Amino acid sequence: MLTTLSTVLLTDGPGFGPGWDHGGGPGGGGPGLWPLIPIVWGLFWLAVITTVVVLLWRRGSGDTRSARSALAERYARGDIDEQEYSERRAVLRRSRRAG
Repeated sequence: MLTTLSTVLLTDGPGFGPGWDHGGGPGGGGPGLWPLIPIVWGLFWLAVITTVVVLLWRRGSGDTRSARSALAERYARGDIDEQEYSERRAVLRRSRRAG
């Protein structure tokens, strides 16, 4: 039994042994999973690019958000009147749309 098992593993095994040069390499010479490799790499790079874009977008919108909250705080404290608050808020909106 041990002889039969070792013979099967060496001739029909996972790509090593006497059949190595005749089967097209490891895996039995079939199509295997190689068509999936470009798809997996594409998904990987898509995830990396999406993460970078989202992080940059959040960083850029955080500046406008903090400016709006500072403006609202100044208005609430009474440092600026309603007209100045509305004008500055409109400027922030335009700069957000432009960027």
